[in-house]
Amino acid sequence: MIIQGYQKLTALDFPGKLACTVFTPGCNFRCPFCHNASLVRGSQEPPISEDEVFAHLNKRVGMLDGVCLTGGEPLLQKGLDVFLQKVKQLGYLVKLDTNGSLPEQLKLLIENGLVDYVAMDLKNCREKYPLTCGSEGLSLDSIEQSIALLMQGKVDYEFRTTVVNELHTVEDIAAAGEWIRGAKQWFLQCYKDSGDVLGSGLTAPSKETLQQMLETALPFVQHAELRGV
Repeated sequence: MIIQGYQKLTALDFPGKLACTVFTPGCNFRCPFCHNASLVRGSQEPPISEDEVFAHLNKRVGMLDGVCLTGGEPLLQKGLDVFLQKVKQLGYLVKLDTNGSLPEQLKLLIENGLVDYVAMDLKNCREKYPLTCGSEGLSLDSIEQSIALLMQGKVDYEFRTTVVNELHTVEDIAAAGEWIRGAKQWFLQCYKDSGDVLGSGLTAPSKETLQQMLETALPFVQHAELRGV
């Protein structure tokens, strides 16, 4: 598995847990608001060895709760299952960030007990999905399958939507909410320019608009919340 970087300690990436975050390169989407553009395009920096990461994890057994896998799209990585087996053998919980485009790979990880928490991006309502993920002609079948898989409740999960002025309206949030009606958790994340964004000219909604979006989302799911505001 290719590892492009890792954060030794985070209290934010894995809800309620102290964790290490591992970053993988490459993605099959080109969301203009993506804040990890260098990872998506393919970093010019040399990868980090698994040995280095596991040396850190071995030292932190009993101090860290879990490991977060993010990207890019981690499910594109060959050898991800083997990597996660080693992580689990150390007693760590695993959180996976995914765009939901690879439901078969996601299903295998869940069935094999290699992931404990999944954060899936819900990019937008169905009609705007191809535009929002920068992939015209995208079939939504894979997204539908991943949503249905998570909503079976075999693993803890959340849906999350990064909200951008130029891509999302309150009506879009309502349509997306209908899509995941009954889901456990849905977080609306305010867009921020990280300085490493794929697109340009994007802006964050106002606090008033975000609050209106949250109020729109609340009836559809068990729990909804603003994040990064």
